[in-house]
Amino acid sequence: MQLSSYLLFLCLLNWAAGSDWCYTGCEHTPSEWSHIPGAFCGGGRQSPVNIVTGHVETNNSLGSFMLVNFDSQNAVKSIVNTGHTVKCNLEENQVEVSGGGLGATYSTLQFHLHWGTEQLPGSEHTVDGRRYAMEMHIVSLKKGLSVEQAKADPEGIAVLGFFLSATEDEDTSGPWVELVSYLSNLTDTDMDINVNFSIMDLIGNVDLSKFYRYKGSLTTPTCNEAVVWTVFHEPINVHKALLENFPQTAGYTNAYRPTQGLNGRRVSASPATPLPPSPHWCYGDHCDHIPPMWYLLPYSHCDGQRQSPVDIDTKKAVEDKHLGAFKFAGFDNKEAIENITNTGHTVKCKLVEGLVEVSGGGLGHVYSSLQLHFHWGSEGSHDSPGSEHTMDSKRYPMEMHIVTKRKDLNLTEALKTPGGLAALAFFIEASVSSKRSSASDHHETVTSTNPTSDTSDNGAWKKLTSYFAAIPNISSEVPVTEKFSIDDLLGSVDRTAYYRYNGSLTTPLCQEVVTWTIFKDPVKVDNELIKMFPKATGYHNVFRPAQLLHNRTILKASSAHSSTDFPCPATLLLMMTCLCALFIKR
Repeated sequence: MQLSSYLLFLCLLNWAAGSDWCYTGCEHTPSEWSHIPGAFCGGGRQSPVNIVTGHVETNNSLGSFMLVNFDSQNAVKSIVNTGHTVKCNLEENQVEVSGGGLGATYSTLQFHLHWGTEQLPGSEHTVDGRRYAMEMHIVSLKKGLSVEQAKADPEGIAVLGFFLSATEDEDTSGPWVELVSYLSNLTDTDMDINVNFSIMDLIGNVDLSKFYRYKGSLTTPTCNEAVVWTVFHEPINVHKALLENFPQTAGYTNAYRPTQGLNGRRVSASPATPLPPSPHWCYGDHCDHIPPMWYLLPYSHCDGQRQSPVDIDTKKAVEDKHLGAFKFAGFDNKEAIENITNTGHTVKCKLVEGLVEVSGGGLGHVYSSLQLHFHWGSEGSHDSPGSEHTMDSKRYPMEMHIVTKRKDLNLTEALKTPGGLAALAFFIEASVSSKRSSASDHHETVTSTNPTSDTSDNGAWKKLTSYFAAIPNISSEVPVTEKFSIDDLLGSVDRTAYYRYNGSLTTPLCQEVVTWTIFKDPVKVDNELIKMFPKATGYHNVFRPAQLLHNRTILKASSAHSSTDFPCPATLLLMMTCLCALFIKR
């Protein structure tokens, strides 16, 4: 890139220098920057931001930086007071940045500073609402791009941000003493300087493996949304008397833009960055974030309009002929369940990757099955309600969810794509034999509208629940060595009669990306095995209450008719008798 292009880019970073914009004392203060012609300062990806560490997620791809000539004492070429900041220009094509998850190599052009007053801090970014004394920005342009291309590229510019913290320790301030010595002679024209410090000398002993990352904008007009931001966790410690020289000598104060809204963006952190524990959520009353409060969790979608579970009103469900038969691959594999985990909220069975798949059933894609887990009520009788979905307001004792992901997406993509996940939900209730046994023990009479025996293989459920003793603690995990399949757990339950709607995960963060299938007929399991779930785990009522349907429609497969859609057996017998009588008369 030619020198003229670099100079143009440097000008762009401090657009319309002089009276066209300002921090204080002119028409175009920060709150009015969005009205500047040609500026992007009112966009949705603006910088700086407040970094809320409790909302930050660790990103393991944010590795080590490669910094070329950051330790060179010949890299700083000139220094200038722009009227908005003090800026040090670097020698062309000498300093570079790559690594750190950037995805490209960037040529470093300059670094500049932001400050407040002699008494008040003036960093641009804040951490958990804290504003540091000052902030240094090292600005780099993606190699191979022109200025116009870089401005149009969402990752065309990379900025490394360092907080400056005031200290009483003069030993840490050597290179900063030299930098400050130039301030009193600065004008709005570049002053060539020969320095005895490098960029690394200014950074000092900051741990460069600890940093935050997000995508944003330049923090001065025209606020182009083309910046990959790196904000380092540890501050540079500089003697407070040196920091006071910047507002005193430069002739202006509060040279920083206020923080901007994230607008749905997420801030991530390198693996080495210390983060506070994630907020805890629960079903019961033993934490702050019970189901009605889940929407307050960081990045939560739990107050959306397409939440799950819901009540399936069978009379209002609309028949859809496209909801045909499913294809289940690997459901009969007796080695598909890899391990069983106590998540702290449920019992989860992880499936062997790539072994189990679901397609058909109107899904439109092939889905890879990831895991299955359970929801249940309390340790009471077989009537203790614990299913998440309800059917005509009836809550079943348990519910099993088989969670699948679109095969052509990774999990991160699936969690951002409507229909990226598909969940198969099966109600579970006590078998007739165990109901009768329980009733006999209590001298009660039990009647059933569906007097069938167990639909599942109770032997498979015995094998499953036998692992509970080995996972007594949260995050306990045990490999599955017993041979049983998903088919064994489901048994002979009808998989052609089901309901379909679009919803969400039923646990935080409640992303609205799930295509739900709720099977009409419940899986029949021995009551004592059902009771093992709350009894062995100690978790009770592990289900989210039904959410509002809003404007969604619940669809049903042609075989998923409500029992009220068909005449009862006695009515059928009467109708046949009448028909026979009519034929006899003829």
